[in-house]
Amino acid sequence: MQRLGSTGDTFDDEGTFAPEHLPEPGAFLDGHDVLTDGDHTEFHAATWEIFEERGVYDMTFGYNLAKLNLDTRHPEAGFRYAEEQADVLRAEFTPTTEFCPAGNSLAIGAFRAWNGLSDRHDYDLVRVRVAKMHNESASLNDDLERLELILQEEGEVPGPDALREGSA
Repeated sequence: MQRLGSTGDTFDDEGTFAPEHLPEPGAFLDGHDVLTDGDHTEFHAATWEIFEERGVYDMTFGYNLAKLNLDTRHPEAGFRYAEEQADVLRAEFTPTTEFCPAGNSLAIGAFRAWNGLSDRHDYDLVRVRVAKMHNESASLNDDLERLELILQEEGEVPGPDALREGSA
């Protein structure tokens, strides 16, 4: 299995917390304990494994979406995390551009992966939102909130049809 790794100046080394190559924590993380240093890299290492198993890939770049956090070409893109409470994590995804056409599928894929393999990390729930810089963040975040409610009501990660009209 390919690991995050490093390839010259293009990617930070695996296990590195380089805040200059990460998006600033946004509104969804305000007022919560933002993960930094070892806490960030530990959760992100679990994220790599989870995304690899669940196939959460950014097809534009051809890599596991977790690798975006290490891609020095996109220092304002990737995931930031904050603890809402001991068993709930907030994850904010900042796409590479405000018009990223894959923002929806990547954020929903991350939500499903983290919550579908919750035995791989220390949280019962990972809440996911897209940063406000994305032109469709309001509707994307409404979808993510609906998925979260379905998960809490039904106790299972919603399937791919959960957001279709009449099924949620």
